[in-house]
Amino acid sequence: MSELALLGGKKSKSKPFPAWPQFDDTERRGLNEVLESRVWWRTPGTRTLEFEGAFARFHGARHGIAVTNGTAALEVTMAALGLKPGDEVIVPNFTFVATASAVLFANALPVLVDVRPDTYCLDPQLAEAAITPHTKAIIAVHMGGHPADLDALKDLAARKGIILVEDCAHAHASEWRGQRVGTFGIGGTFSFQSSKLMTAGEGGMIISNDDEFERQARSIHDCGRMPGEWFYSHFIYGSNYRLSEWQGVILMAQLGRLDEQTRRRHQNARWLDRELGQIPGITPQRLDERCTRNGQYAYIFHVDSKQFAGISTEGFIAAMNAEGVPNQASYPPLHELDMFRNGEYRKRLSGAQATAEHAFLRQSFPHTQRAAWETVWIPQPALLGDETDMREIVAAIRKIQANAKELAAHDTHATPVPARG
Repeated sequence: MSELALLGGKKSKSKPFPAWPQFDDTERRGLNEVLESRVWWRTPGTRTLEFEGAFARFHGARHGIAVTNGTAALEVTMAALGLKPGDEVIVPNFTFVATASAVLFANALPVLVDVRPDTYCLDPQLAEAAITPHTKAIIAVHMGGHPADLDALKDLAARKGIILVEDCAHAHASEWRGQRVGTFGIGGTFSFQSSKLMTAGEGGMIISNDDEFERQARSIHDCGRMPGEWFYSHFIYGSNYRLSEWQGVILMAQLGRLDEQTRRRHQNARWLDRELGQIPGITPQRLDERCTRNGQYAYIFHVDSKQFAGISTEGFIAAMNAEGVPNQASYPPLHELDMFRNGEYRKRLSGAQATAEHAFLRQSFPHTQRAAWETVWIPQPALLGDETDMREIVAAIRKIQANAKELAAHDTHATPVPARG
């Protein structure tokens, strides 16, 4: 019988990983209090308002605006920047579609740029090369929880007179030089979707230290109202992105665990860095020394198929799942999405921009391609485990390598590795 669980052998993982999401009587009590208060709507309520302040303070910001989800946080941010048709925003090609679609939502053009080969975050040099007279902002995505190079991007934005926005959907509690992310540019956006580092099923947040930006964003998220004005006064374009009291009370409880959970995820990820880094063909996402804490939405590592008998990434993931180690799908390159290939994105543009040739879509994006199709992501709940859990992850990957030739024989996507000598 094969040693591989995928082919009938015994699983490497002997005990389950911690369940996600995590909750206790804090959430139960809070939800019951909201229920019995009959104040479920955010506007007269206090729970979401309390959470906004606490989350902002936790990250070192003066302002927090809770919204319906992380995509909404990006959309409100783009609207609050005052983007208009003809404007451009630089976006990493390796990210979730919402980073780019929020720019299109504002009728501006997302200009896709390749990422660094080691952290999989936006390459500042390529971002600078992509700046044109139409560029209004850069969105830095903190991939897997690892901050983009905020020194270089903040300097670039200042030199070029453009705006820096941080997409922190993966990076709650991450730190750059001891400062929590979301406060290096005009604003930072977060997601509380079910897989995120804290969750209410859905939800999002915008944090900022810029008073004027906060005023605009808060108005936009609440139908164009302004604080202190008559309820049916609407001063600017806005929509309803308000978060409910139910989610506010759950997220307040989740925030109470975030610091300790982040400490554990970061610590376990660094242990995996050391151990997996010793396996030929496994290269963990690099931890920049300026990243003093990684929120670690996922543990990302590159697999060199040549060191695994040519098995495909799909074959590696299938074997890993069978061993009991979960996987989270990587993002495909944005430029390969149907909406960019078939031209649907142009329907959000106008004027010359709607018909112009967008040269960035013809680029090769080698590092995004490598990150998208050759990396494996272990989801964050696994990093809440203990030392035994981490050892079983390593054992599973070592077992896959030891039996890679057998696996390759069953992998229809495998690439044969030429014999040496």
